Amino acid sequence: MIWFTIDQGSSLKNPQTKGNDTLVVPNIKPPAQSIITTTDNNFGNFLQSIKENFSNPIGILLLQILVIIIFARLFGFFFGKIRQPTVIGEIIAGIFLGPSVLGLLLPDVSAFIFPIESLKNLEILSNVGLVLFMFIIGMELDVKVLKTKVQSALVISHTSIVIAFFMGICLSYMIFERFAPAGVTFAEFSLFIGIAMSIAAFPVLARIVQEKGLTKTSFGKMIITIAAIDDITAWCILAIVVAVIQAGNATGAFISIGFALIYVSMMLFVLQPLMKRMGSIYISKEILNKNVVAFVFFILFVSAYLTEVIGIKALFGGFMAGVIMPSNHSFKKIMSEKIEDFSLVILIPLFFAFTGLRTHIGLINEGDLWSVCGMIILVAIVGKFGSSLLAAKITGQSWKNAFMIGTLMNTRGLMELIVLNIGFDLGILSPQVFTMMVIMTLVTTFMTGPVLSLIEWLNKKRTSALIELSERGMNVLISFGIPQTGGTLLRILNYFIGDNTEEKNVSALHLTPFTDISRSDTLKYEKRSFTKIRSVANELSYKLNPIYKTTNDVTKEILRTIKSENSNLLLMGAAKSIFVKNVLGGKVRNIMDQATCNVGVFIDNEFRNADNILLFIDSRNFKNMLDLGLLLLYHSSSKLTFVDEEQIQISHPDSFDKFLLSANDVTRVDIIKNVSIDNQFLEKYGLMIMDVNHCEQTILKQPTILESNPSILIFEFKHAFLSKL
Repeated sequence: MIWFTIDQGSSLKNPQTKGNDTLVVPNIKPPAQSIITTTDNNFGNFLQSIKENFSNPIGILLLQILVIIIFARLFGFFFGKIRQPTVIGEIIAGIFLGPSVLGLLLPDVSAFIFPIESLKNLEILSNVGLVLFMFIIGMELDVKVLKTKVQSALVISHTSIVIAFFMGICLSYMIFERFAPAGVTFAEFSLFIGIAMSIAAFPVLARIVQEKGLTKTSFGKMIITIAAIDDITAWCILAIVVAVIQAGNATGAFISIGFALIYVSMMLFVLQPLMKRMGSIYISKEILNKNVVAFVFFILFVSAYLTEVIGIKALFGGFMAGVIMPSNHSFKKIMSEKIEDFSLVILIPLFFAFTGLRTHIGLINEGDLWSVCGMIILVAIVGKFGSSLLAAKITGQSWKNAFMIGTLMNTRGLMELIVLNIGFDLGILSPQVFTMMVIMTLVTTFMTGPVLSLIEWLNKKRTSALIELSERGMNVLISFGIPQTGGTLLRILNYFIGDNTEEKNVSALHLTPFTDISRSDTLKYEKRSFTKIRSVANELSYKLNPIYKTTNDVTKEILRTIKSENSNLLLMGAAKSIFVKNVLGGKVRNIMDQATCNVGVFIDNEFRNADNILLFIDSRNFKNMLDLGLLLLYHSSSKLTFVDEEQIQISHPDSFDKFLLSANDVTRVDIIKNVSIDNQFLEKYGLMIMDVNHCEQTILKQPTILESNPSILIFEFKHAFLSKL
């Protein structure tokens, strides 16, 4: 009926059409050609419309976002694998998509994806991302942290800024005549190079401190304090420098700075108390409604607008809006969740790509230009790394800590790129200098991880090879993802260690498998993750050593922790994989294969107790299983049942005789040879123990056994538990 009506209506005349003349209403786009037509050119019209849609500004922008996200994630993932901050990968992804690589190798593709006329849209969107990002940075700035060791932190931070700034001024004197753009005075050029040399990347630095597990240490708190002070001071100096440059003369600069001071006073003394009051009321998602969120965004964008109008750039307004947000942790968390993912995953990579499109490495096409680039890198490293190191040493830090402080403060990252783009937009930096400074940013950020690893390696005490348990006891690492699993694994361990052990020490590792989270969130995750295992440790009188890290590679981090803790037993929960149905597939299998110690993987099927334990033995593992049995007999009251399907007891009677002689209570031991392993048989046991090879053979025969009771503990044996048998 719809089609019939349309068909009949095709004979009607448009009253606004007179002959061949079409009356076009002003300011209204003429209607597109009807989709329904009787001509033979339908497919051609369709192709033409597709071609036009490709060049549509919205279509181009969406294509750019897709390409940038894909390459940012790919490069970020790769650099995360080599223990580099993901920001390095995202910066290089931007350079790759720019004229330095894609534009050089595939100029037509580059021109299609990033046409010149579309770059303004990309710039505007990336600047909105910067405002949101600086808002998050402002919220993350914990003023309470600044009160700890503030004297040493001030000395180190301000020394690094002043010396780096001075060296930047000296560098400007050497390169001004050759590289300064036309119309730029030496004062403007040198001030900007100076601030570019003295900046540090607080977000990258804070995440490296988290990944190194230093957040709770006094050194970790101090370096966070140093970086926070450095961040605030450097941004204040940058705001003044931008105001001076944009004003163009001393009178205009003083007016801009005066307005900036009025703006800051309004934010701190009028709006901040209001926001503090709001934070005390709206403390949960349930009552933090859309009106409150809208008000926060209103404050954010008004603040950014005012700083843009004053002449100190919108991103300062975003930063100040974040600073005045309530200190209430719940409020910050809720607001961060609403902004952070979209900002970090989509908008910030757009900024990196836009920076990459401005970076023309081909401009450095002469040997002496590369020598100038090398000189810029050297000045940057000496100015920030050297001054921070010396100041840290003067304030009483050890050489190791001083080197680490210098290395971390030398990290530039995203914050440096923001400064460089401001300089480029103001016309202070020429394309050549901009490109050299971007390369300097990459080098100083990239070197942070390897230099820190080198420092740790040089200071690492040599440890002896693994000693058998009979000589030094069990050194256990428990690795868990779900907090409940951590407590259960410690209870399982207690069956092997028990109450007879004088000193019960155990390390517990929890990893957050990504790095793009805020510092306050990691502190919250850490506290919540260890609550259960701490409770069990107190109940069972264990001394717990909690280890919390964020990482892009869970497998490698667990293996590194085994080595650093010198563990001879790893207990971990099984993990389900998206791609592999077998719980021993993926990460778990890789860890079991690569670990240098014994590994126990626990499959929790509603574990309650291990009063009755079933142990499977065969020709490969029987000595290790007897070791485990002996530990269980000594340190628990469990009853043990060995399943001896290959009749190992007959073929190796001496081993069983030694086991029974060593056992303190043989009445708790039973050995069965031929039994049907079904659900009815298994239901009377609380725990089933087998080695990984036996487990995989069992799974092939009975795939459902992993899903039935009892819970299962699967071992990969790398060395003997005991030397007595």
